[in-house]
Amino acid sequence: MLRIRKNKDYSLYIPQGLKTRVEIFDGYATEELFKTIIVIILAGAISYILYITTKNTAISIVTLLVSVAGSVIMQTKDKSNISVVDQLGFMIKFAKSQKRYKYIYLDEWE
Repeated sequence: MLRIRKNKDYSLYIPQGLKTRVEIFDGYATEELFKTIIVIILAGAISYILYITTKNTAISIVTLLVSVAGSVIMQTKDKSNISVVDQLGFMIKFAKSQKRYKYIYLDEWE
């Protein structure tokens, strides 16, 4: 028999902050790690080219380290699950979208 309780407030509890993927540290999972590995490969190639052209080890190492650190920082997601790269993607998508709506008034009662 089903009992219905009167004068009782029922509330829905929705837990926040649940992780749906395994993260290496907060906001940085394997997807971001693979993107960082790609950046490491590209930055390594650029650093090698810089070393060949300038023969300066410091410039090539700093370029590589700044590229990797910047990649990790820009791809780490915050509590709202948005990273800097995601935000830039949203801004580019919005810039490409239609923002002017040409309207011609027509008298429909003629």
